Amino acid sequence: MRIVELPAIRLLARAGAVVVCAGGGGIPVAISPSGAVRGVEAVVDKDLSAALIAHHLGAAALLLLTDVDAVYLGFGTAQSRPVKDTVPEELKRHAFAPGPMRPKVQAACRFVEGGGRLAAIGRLEDAPALIEAVRGTIVRPPGASLDFGPTS
Repeated sequence: MRIVELPAIRLLARAGAVVVCAGGGGIPVAISPSGAVRGVEAVVDKDLSAALIAHHLGAAALLLLTDVDAVYLGFGTAQSRPVKDTVPEELKRHAFAPGPMRPKVQAACRFVEGGGRLAAIGRLEDAPALIEAVRGTIVRPPGASLDFGPTS
């Protein structure tokens, strides 16, 4: 829903710090009308948290790093095929089994639908190629160019 520590994250990011946050999703809390913070029983997904933070920081891109090279349709079947370049509407037409990939797909779609220019899902070691949109699964707004080179 929201990230309580967002002002601190924003301050650190603007100062040039590398901010490691929302690992494991963070600690779920509720804030009372009086401002008291208390822990609640809930699950906070790390991928959806990352998308929310990226959105609120105005990030152009979101990388969701994992141990597979891309999102696969029919994962684990003979018909399995990677999704290379897509838009949220198309990606959301497919069902993904509960597990690690579904929240990544949801986070990528939410980020792009919220104004992000690119979300990429792929391997950690492919991060530079993901940001260049040449590896992994690239999720972009409909009609958007994948040219992220310098603007003139």
